Amino acid sequence: MKPVDPGNGGGSIASNAGNPNPSDQGVPVSTVSKLRITLDGDERMVAAGTTAGQALEADGKTVIAARVNGELRDLDYEVRDGDEVEPVAIDTEDGRAILRHSTAHVMAQAVQELFPEAKLGIGPPVENGFYYDFDVARPFTPEDLKRIEKRMREIIKQGQRFSRRPVSDEQARAELADEPYKLELIDLKGGASADDGSSVEVGAGQLTIYDNLDAKTGEVCWKDLCRGPHLPTTRHIPAFKLMRSGGAYWRGSEKNPQLQRIYGTAWESRERQDAYLKMLEEAEKRDHRKLGVELDLFSFPSAIGGGLAVWHPKGGIVRKVMEDYSRKRHLEAGYEFVVTPHLSKSTLFETSGHLDWYAEGMYPPMELDGATYYPKPMNCPMHIMIFKARGRSYRELPLRMFELGTVYRYEKSGVLHGLTRARGFTQDDAHIFVAPDQLAEELASLLKFVVGLLRDYGLTEFEAELATRPEKYVGEIADWEKAQAALEHALQEAGLPYVIAEGEGAFYAPKIDVHIRDAIGRRWQLSTLQVDLQLPQRFDLEFQAADGTRQRPYMIHRALFGSVERFFAILLEHYAGALPPWLAPVQVVGIPIGASHVPHLEKVVAQLRARGIRAEVDASDDRMQKKIRNAQKAKIPYMLLAGDDDVSKDAVSFRYRSGEQKNGVPIPEAVEEIVRAVEERIQI
Repeated sequence: MKPVDPGNGGGSIASNAGNPNPSDQGVPVSTVSKLRITLDGDERMVAAGTTAGQALEADGKTVIAARVNGELRDLDYEVRDGDEVEPVAIDTEDGRAILRHSTAHVMAQAVQELFPEAKLGIGPPVENGFYYDFDVARPFTPEDLKRIEKRMREIIKQGQRFSRRPVSDEQARAELADEPYKLELIDLKGGASADDGSSVEVGAGQLTIYDNLDAKTGEVCWKDLCRGPHLPTTRHIPAFKLMRSGGAYWRGSEKNPQLQRIYGTAWESRERQDAYLKMLEEAEKRDHRKLGVELDLFSFPSAIGGGLAVWHPKGGIVRKVMEDYSRKRHLEAGYEFVVTPHLSKSTLFETSGHLDWYAEGMYPPMELDGATYYPKPMNCPMHIMIFKARGRSYRELPLRMFELGTVYRYEKSGVLHGLTRARGFTQDDAHIFVAPDQLAEELASLLKFVVGLLRDYGLTEFEAELATRPEKYVGEIADWEKAQAALEHALQEAGLPYVIAEGEGAFYAPKIDVHIRDAIGRRWQLSTLQVDLQLPQRFDLEFQAADGTRQRPYMIHRALFGSVERFFAILLEHYAGALPPWLAPVQVVGIPIGASHVPHLEKVVAQLRARGIRAEVDASDDRMQKKIRNAQKAKIPYMLLAGDDDVSKDAVSFRYRSGEQKNGVPIPEAVEEIVRAVEERIQI
C-alpha cells in the first residue's frame, strides 16, 4: 500500500513533481477534446476535463478515490491523456487509510473550533484508526473527547468538501504562520523521520493544502497542509469513534515538546466498527498483563526496573516446557546448540555495525579493565565468532547454530508493553551458515520448519511478507537478486500466502516476516528469516570449498518465536489464559468430595506424576464447589473428582475445563486419556 500522507497525515508536504496535474499549474488541461485513458484495465476515450471520479462513475461511498498511474488521487483529479486509472474502494487497505485520514482532519477541525489555542502537530492514519497531535494548555479529558466527537458529527453532517490546492513554500508559510509545527515541517521539506514509529517523511516538490469547504457557500471552514488524498466530503465518513488521549513527544523525540494525542477509529460501515470494538473488548479480557497477574505467571517489580520481568513458578514451568520442546525440535532438525555471554567488548559491535546503527537502543557501556563493554542487544556477532573460531570446510555446511540467548535493549519507557515490548528478553535465535549453492534449499527447509513448529503450539493461520531491496542499500545487486529469489522460492515451497513488501527490506538484507492471526483475528508478526549480505563480509568469513578455494558463506538470521517472552504473551492471549493441556502449568487437580477421599486422589496423582503429568490434590478446607470454581478460575484443563462411589470402583469422575463431566472413569483409563492429550498436544 502506498502511504496516505506519509508521515503525518495532517502535516505532510506533498511532492507532485513526478506527476503534476496541469490544472494545478494554472495552465489548460488539454487543447484536445478527447483523451485516451486506461480505465481499470480497459482503454477508453473520455472528454478533456473529465475527473477520475467521472471516469470511474464513482459514487464517493463505495469508490472513494482513484489510483492514477500508481499514485493515489482524489476523485476530482482531472485525468490526462495516457493515464491508467483504477478505483480505490473504501473497504480496501488504501480506502480505509483515506477514510481514517479524512476523519483525522475532521477531528483536528473540531479541536481547533472548541480549543482555538490548539496548535496542530501531525495526524496520520494508522492500523485500525488514526490520531492527531495537538499543542494545548492542558491534557484532554474524557469530557473533552465527548465534546469533540459531538462537534465532529456536526461537521460530518454538514458535508464539507475536501478541496486540494497547490501552494508555494512562501504561501504555505503565510497561510500557516500561527502553526509552528507546520512551519517546521515546511522547513524540513528535504525529509525527516520521527522516532515514534510514525514516518514524517516530507516531499521535495509541490506543497499542497486541503481546505474544508462549506457545502452551501464554498467558504473555507478549515485548512491543513497535507498531501491527501481525501474523501469527497465529510458526509462520506460512515462510522467513527474517538478512543482515548495521551501524551506524545513531537516527532517522537524526548528533546521536543510533549503534545496531546487523540486516538480514534473509523470504518466503512457501522457493522465493521461494531465488530472491531467488540474485538477490542475481547482483547482487553485477554490482555496478557492482566492474565499474568490472575494466573500468577510473571510480574514486573518496580524495584528491578521497567521492562524486566520475573517469572513465577507457574510461568516458569510453562516457559520451560516451551523451551524444552523447541530444543527437542531443533535437535531433530540438525541444529547445534551454542551459549554466548551477556556482554561483550565494544569492538565486536563496532565490527558488526550495531554500535553505529543501534547505539541509542543499547544500554550504556561499562568501563572494565581498560576496555568498554556493552550488554548484548543481539546474538549474531557472537555466533559469528564461533564460526570463526577455527577453519571451516564445505563439509560442515549448512552449519545451524541455535541459542536461547537473552539480550538487552533500552526501549523508551513509553513503548514498554508487558512481555511484548520489554528491555530484557530471550531470543530463540538461529544463525545458519551456508554455501551459496545451498541457500535456496536451506531457506525452503527453514520456512517449513518454522511453520511446523508454530503449528505445534496451536497456531494455524499464517501470512508472510517478502521485504525486498530498498532504494538505499549496500552490497551488489546480483547478491540481492539471488537472496530475494531464494526467499521467494522458500515461500512457494512452503505454500504460504504472501505479499511483496516492495523496498521494505533492511538496507543490508531482504527478509521474510511470518505473521499469524490469533483466535480473535489479530495479526501478529512472529518469525523472521533474513539473508544477511553484510556481516559475512564485515567479519571476513570464509570456508574451504570442495575445489580447495576459499569462499564466503551466506548467513541466514532466523528468529522463530521472535522472543520467548513475546511468544508466551501471544499464546496467553490467543488461548485467553486457557493453555492447552501440554502447556498448562497445572494440568490436573484432584478434588475430593470429603477429606476421606484425599488418599484415593493422591494415589491417582502419584500415577500421573510418574508419567510426567503436572498434577496436585486440593486438600484445603474449602467446600467441593469452591474448589471447582478455583480450578476453573486457574484454567486447569482436568479436574478429577472422587467420592465414596469412585473409591469403591477404583475410579474418578472427570470434569473438563469446559464444564463437561464424565463419571465413573477407571483410574487407568483416566491416566491414559490425560497422558495421550499431553503427548499429542491435543487442544481442549
